[in-house]
Formats: sequence, structure tokens, C-alpha cells
Amino acid sequence: MAKDSDIIILGSGSTAFAAALRAQALGARVTMIEKSTPGGTCINWGCIPSKTLIHSALFRQEARLGEALGVGTAVNGIDWGRLTNHKNKVVNGLRKSKYLDVLQAVPNLRLIKGTGQFIGPQTLKVADEVLRSDRILVATGGFPLIPNLPGLDSVDYLTSRSALLLKKAPTSLIIIGGGVIAVEMGQMFTRLGTKVRILERGKHILSFVENEPALAVQTTLQKEGIKFFLGGKVLEIARFGSLVDVRAEYDGQRKTFRAEKLMVAVGTAPASRGIGLEKVGVEVNDRGFVTVDNQMRTTAPGIWAAGDVTGGVMIATVGAREGIVAVDNMLNPDCSCRIDYCSLPMAIFTDPEIGIVGYTEESARKAGYRVTTNTMPVSAIPKAQVTGHTAGAIKMVAEEGSGRLLGVHLSCHRGADIINEAALAIRCRVTVSDLAGTTHVYPSMAEGLRLCAQGFTRDISKLSCCAE
Repeated sequence: MAKDSDIIILGSGSTAFAAALRAQALGARVTMIEKSTPGGTCINWGCIPSKTLIHSALFRQEARLGEALGVGTAVNGIDWGRLTNHKNKVVNGLRKSKYLDVLQAVPNLRLIKGTGQFIGPQTLKVADEVLRSDRILVATGGFPLIPNLPGLDSVDYLTSRSALLLKKAPTSLIIIGGGVIAVEMGQMFTRLGTKVRILERGKHILSFVENEPALAVQTTLQKEGIKFFLGGKVLEIARFGSLVDVRAEYDGQRKTFRAEKLMVAVGTAPASRGIGLEKVGVEVNDRGFVTVDNQMRTTAPGIWAAGDVTGGVMIATVGAREGIVAVDNMLNPDCSCRIDYCSLPMAIFTDPEIGIVGYTEESARKAGYRVTTNTMPVSAIPKAQVTGHTAGAIKMVAEEGSGRLLGVHLSCHRGADIINEAALAIRCRVTVSDLAGTTHVYPSMAEGLRLCAQGFTRDISKLSCCAE
């Protein structure tokens, strides 16, 4: 059996496409294998549809803010059909322009529909076709993790995927989980008129986020009507007529929650089963995530893995970068390319938005740094006063002595945009002094970075507008 591709990629999501385009640009022939819809989770069931609905729900909140400022409001009804059509139009348009059209336009890039399975070293089978290559990338992604909870199978529960397919907003919703999906979609449904309760077994929501910005978001969500129940344990789930009962325990006391719908949002499981990894010596951990080194190599020669299936930072941009690094190492073994995860930003699309890049205070100390930090409220930014978006906090982590910026963690209006500047600053090894002396547009939300940097050495409450 002759090789018919220089590189074979299992999957066709953002990780797979980034890797495929990198390989094609370097002169390689690429075959992607996809059993479902091209584009993967982000474009079809994740980032794009959810953020489209989240942004649509924001308009209702902005209308309420407008009423408070004296310019009237119009939040009397939701045309769910038009809203769904808008979401589908955005998804279909981006799937076509960013994935399907690319497949047609880029030479030496082929997509095979079907389930790819390893049948031996360097050998995959898709239906009746057998493919061989000594460079294979596993980029199969993941899917919503379903916990083993008594009674869960007896109810028609929602996941992050099925929740986006609802024909109307439920009157009430219980969400099990306190991570990114839980808070993003919890706020979205609240703004669309749903009574939302979030049940999280930990003591905090968004446990991986620095406390200051996470608490600011939690406070905002509570003001909007979401009720949080933290530090408890779900015991049982049952049907109660057309409703759902969730029975849980808090501080030794049992409590029953009842709602029209239940959503499970406790994480992501890897799509690593059923593709024959065990036949070729690819190790996975006890949760099924593929084990890789810092060059994205698996434990099997000639096989790399990237994206959600590896269990690292599960966001599309990081997966795409991992796919590119994997391809660079495939085609140039001497490059020993690695990823600088500390300069890769991520965002959580609550309102205020959370932006994260670099070390947390704790992780910086564990890495051996002597650190200094500064935290400021977003209300100290003049533009926040102008817009009325005063909720949130900005925290910076810097190396003591040198002042080198190590991490930025913020929750604020437009935080997903602002964090990109912080990522560039960290990548370029900028100091807080450099950032404090950088002129920003006034008034702007991004000015908050300069103000927070100035706060390491000055009392910003005593600075006038535009002061350097």
C-alpha cells in the first residue's frame, strides 16, 4: 500500500484546519478525515453559535442600561425563530467561507468523510479505503462530558450543544457546573427571560480564574438574577411531571431544586475512543486524553496530537497553535518547536468579559518567581463611567525587581479585546513601567491596562485624566 498523503489528520475542526493549511503552505499533501460536519465544535456547536446568541442577549441588557440612563427601552418580547435563523445564518456563512470554500480553493488538501481508525502503525482505514503515512495528527476534539449521576438518564437534560438548538427559552433552568459554559450560557438565558440557578460542587465558580475578576463576574450575574449554590453535592435527579428535580446536599442539609430544564456543563470529554489508539501504542490518561510531549508528539512514533483531545487549554486558538507546532515538528524534525502557553490569551464571554493571559499569582510563585501584584476596580477607568459598564477588576502579576509583566487577569467590558494587548506585552517581555508609560486613547477601556500598571507605584485615584 503506497502512501498517498504526506500528512493525514483525524478531524476537521479549527485545530485540524490550522495544521492542514500550515502543512500545505510548506508543500505537503494533506488528507483530513471527518465523520461529522466539517469545522468541528467551534464553528458548528461551540464558539460561533453560542457567542452569536450571547451577543444577541446583550442587546436586551443594553436596552435596560439605556432605560436607566434615560433613553428608553424596548425589551418586551423575543422572536425566537428570528433569533435562531440569525444564529444559523452566521454559523452557515462562516462554515462555508472559512472551511468548505477553503477545501475547494486550496490545492493538495483533501477531505474524506467517514470514521478513521488505526489498523496498524502508520495505517488508517476509512470505510473501504486504507491510508498510510508516517506523519499522522490526531485532532478529533472533544464532546460534552456527561457525569455519572443517579437518575440523569431518566430526564431529557441539555448539554452545551443541545441547549443551542432549543426552539424557545425555558422558563427556568438548573445548570450543574460552574465553569465557562455554565456562566456564559447561564447569563445568556437569564437575559432571555429564564430563571437560572447554577449548582457548582466547588467553593468558587471559574476555579481556574484569579479570584478578583471571577468574583466580580459572579457579583454581576447575581445582580442580574442568577442564584449560585456552591460547595454542594448532587445526589439524585428525577422527573417531576413535566419538570426536573435535582436533589443535592449542602453543609449536611438536603435541598431540592426544581426547574423546567436541566443543563449539564461539567467539562469536556476527549473524542479518543473507537479510533484504535491502543492498537498503535498511543497512550491516554485515565480520562482518555491523549498524552503528548511539549512538541505535540504522542507515545507512538509518527503520531502527533493537538487540540481538545489532549486535554490542555481547550480553546480554539490554542488548539490551532498546537496543530501548527505539530506540523512544524513533523516536517522539520530539527526545529524542536514548542508552544509558549504563557503568551496565549483566552477569554470568557460573560458580561463583563473575562480575559486571561500568562501566570496567575500562585502559578508564578510555583514557577520560582518572586512576584508583586496590583489589582484595580474597573470603575476607576474613565470610559467605564462614560458607558456605565463599571463592573469588573483588573489584576496584574509582575516579577519583583525587574517589573517584567508575567500575567494579566481581567473582567471588564470588551475584556476579550483588551487582553490581546496584554498578550503582546507578555510575549515581548514588557515591564509594568513600560506599560505605565504607554499612551492609550482617552477615554477607552484599554486605558485600564495603563492605569493598573501605574498602580504598582502610584495612587491612581490622585491622577488627573490623561496623566502620564
